[in-house]
Amino acid sequence: MDALQRFRLDGKVALLTGGCGILGRHFAQGLAAAGAHVAVVDVDAAAAQALAAQLPTRSIGFACDVADAEAVERCVQAVVDHFGRLDVLHNNAASKSRDLHAFFAPFEEYSLATWREVMSVNIDGMFLMAQAAGKRMAAAGSGSIIQTSSIYGLVGPDNRIYEGSEYLGGPINTPAVYAASKAAVIGLTKWLATYWAARGVRANCLVPGGVSSGQNSTFSERYAERVPMGRMARADELVPALLYLASDASSYVNGQVLAIDGGWTAW
Repeated sequence: MDALQRFRLDGKVALLTGGCGILGRHFAQGLAAAGAHVAVVDVDAAAAQALAAQLPTRSIGFACDVADAEAVERCVQAVVDHFGRLDVLHNNAASKSRDLHAFFAPFEEYSLATWREVMSVNIDGMFLMAQAAGKRMAAAGSGSIIQTSSIYGLVGPDNRIYEGSEYLGGPINTPAVYAASKAAVIGLTKWLATYWAARGVRANCLVPGGVSSGQNSTFSERYAERVPMGRMARADELVPALLYLASDASSYVNGQVLAIDGGWTAW
């Protein structure tokens, strides 16, 4: 097989969580364009099914709350029952909680309830989905797990960029719960990479930089000033990295943290 063909996912089945999110839609389209059958998983069943219906491969939408252990087990089994196999897990679901005001609250006033709500998706959900999907991959002797972290799982935020910045009309910051959960994703990925490697299952971490998604111009400008490349990422720029980690092009890549951040973490 030549080098370019190794990036193809023809006939493989990819389970994508957070499939209807800002990045999830691009990831779903990219996986399908590379030939994968995509199980689009999201808490919104109708949105997941609608997105899956638009994909060019035999794909289907599934509803699942990744923080619910029984729901995760049912979902993964349903994917395997439907497609007959599972080759790729993209653990991508994340939460800003049900209350944006509480999510962006100052650290000194942060609610433990909000902390636990975010953690239940951002890291508990990663654990549950990796456990359910990974054990099936290990039994089959092959698989690729990709988990989405963040640059704030690697470095602390530069709080200067948040002065005058807004998200969907309200003040924005990077909460400690977000950074802590995304750092935990990296630790979990490295653990998984050593645990199942001998059984043919690789685990790697995708680390996006900032992507425009409802922030005001002040944020975008301040963020761009902090990036060596001088701009925020486009969502589509993250997709090739996912395809690399999902495919046989990265067959000897395991336990790695791949930042697509315009050089943010190089400074």
